[in-house]
Amino acid sequence: MSARTHTRPHPAAPAPGGGMDIRLPWWALALPALGFVTLLLLILNPADAHAASGDPLAAHVFERIQRLLTALVP
Repeated sequence: MSARTHTRPHPAAPAPGGGMDIRLPWWALALPALGFVTLLLLILNPADAHAASGDPLAAHVFERIQRLLTALVP
């Protein structure tokens, strides 16, 4: 008695652009961006800065970034 051979199914039709069609849900980009901004704001919060130790130039750069972010976020 011979065994039946299984044929492979035909591959899916390619996407119109020629490559793979990958779609991400909206939260796949929004949540990491929100987490990054939240952590950045926590780092730049001057109320939590008890001791200023470090390069004054870096403090000025962080202060300017904080001002920029507070101006962008209502």
